[in-house]
Amino acid sequence: MAYFRQLDDEMTHLISLFERDNKWLIIINADPDAMASAMALKRIMSRRVDSCDIASINEVKRPDNLAMIRYLRIPLLSYSPEMKNNYTHFAMVDSQPHHNTAYAGISFSIVIDHHPPHPDFPFSSNYREIRSDYGSNSTIMTEYLYNLKIRPGKLLATSLMYGIKSDTQSFERNFCDVDIKAFSYLNKWADTPLLKKIVYSEYKKEWLKYFSQAFRKMRFIGREGVFVWMGRMESPDILVILADFFTRVHGLSWVVVCGNCEKKAVAVFRGDGLHRDMGAFSQILYADVGSAGGHKSMARAEIDLKSIETKDVESFFWDRLVKRKPAGF
Repeated sequence: MAYFRQLDDEMTHLISLFERDNKWLIIINADPDAMASAMALKRIMSRRVDSCDIASINEVKRPDNLAMIRYLRIPLLSYSPEMKNNYTHFAMVDSQPHHNTAYAGISFSIVIDHHPPHPDFPFSSNYREIRSDYGSNSTIMTEYLYNLKIRPGKLLATSLMYGIKSDTQSFERNFCDVDIKAFSYLNKWADTPLLKKIVYSEYKKEWLKYFSQAFRKMRFIGREGVFVWMGRMESPDILVILADFFTRVHGLSWVVVCGNCEKKAVAVFRGDGLHRDMGAFSQILYADVGSAGGHKSMARAEIDLKSIETKDVESFFWDRLVKRKPAGF
């Protein structure tokens, strides 16, 4: 029995897209899983195309992500629409074209993702694989390397391990047996002490004040839910950290943490993954006014502040949450 899926036809198709004069840009919404996946695709393209760069539509601010970029030497550019003129082909990993308005107007030749597809947002590409049963996109890319007989170097293997660890929250969120196999396989090549350095770089000292603010502002919903409005924030990553923290509180099974970040209203959803689908929940609440979606246990909504009629954004989030909340939440 093969260790991973046998992807002979798929890899033949993928490799056929690469020509010597191609200039590729891999565009991502940078987080550990996306950065690791992009590095793996870049490795697959090496020596097959003229050039390949990685660009992020978001600014990386979380200290663990910055540590990942530094220690694993990830050459990440900041994406701007003008960059399109410098490349002939575009690829996307760990995302889909409808996930962010920054992707608009880009014709992606490759889309590789593990988030559930949305029936209202179909898209076409020369090569596409969506594996929503996988816990991380890094697992898909590990399978690709294995099928292409490419042994990942120390830094790439460490990147992919951290991508899997991050997106499955150390196998506490949704994952499948292939995620475990990939993590085990990569462990042979990865630098474990380097991985620990990245993992232990999660918080900045100046972020600690936000925890006390969140405790003061939290509003309980029923017996198992909590809503937190944080107001204007320097980074949506802080909302993610707070939401992850509240999932560790006994008696809470779901949480919504909201705030304003860079002209957008952002809501981060977390759940226990047992009974409630947070991805579907986020779409019910906010998909009609912005982008929303995710997994059963984790989701996100982003809304342009201009799309919100009232200036009281906290009331906007709260009123929709209370009025549209499905029975059982």
